[in-house]
Amino acid sequence: MSTFAEQLQQDLKDAMKAKDSLRLGVIRALKTAMTNAAIEKGGLGTELDEAESTAVVRKQLKQRQDSAKQFTDAGREELAAKENSEIAILEAYLPAQLGADEVVAIIEAAIAETGASSKADMGKVMKLVQEKVAGRADGKTISQEVAKRLA
Repeated sequence: MSTFAEQLQQDLKDAMKAKDSLRLGVIRALKTAMTNAAIEKGGLGTELDEAESTAVVRKQLKQRQDSAKQFTDAGREELAAKENSEIAILEAYLPAQLGADEVVAIIEAAIAETGASSKADMGKVMKLVQEKVAGRADGKTISQEVAKRLA
């Protein structure tokens, strides 16, 4: 499997053969989201690169995390459990996450590289860190760490 789309297609076939309806539903939704992103990018035949594919998976993951939280807050634990099962399936499609020490090292290097000294420089630092991290760390966590170091 050379591309993300090919891997997704193979996983879809495997889920069909295994009659795994939960996994099948998640993969179908992800494929639809990928197709929609490709159409937005440049038309139906457009290929998404690795970063764009990861962004689509993250968006799907975030939607399910928000839904799970709302279901939990509303006392609908069975629906929250289903969303959490879907989250586990989607997380398998994300690249390996960086450790906290690695993220801090990247942030400190970016601060030194940009010469940032105050919160006004946070945008420059965040842009550089996001490029280096390439989806292997949570944006909210990165933002908090950058803000701490520029305070």
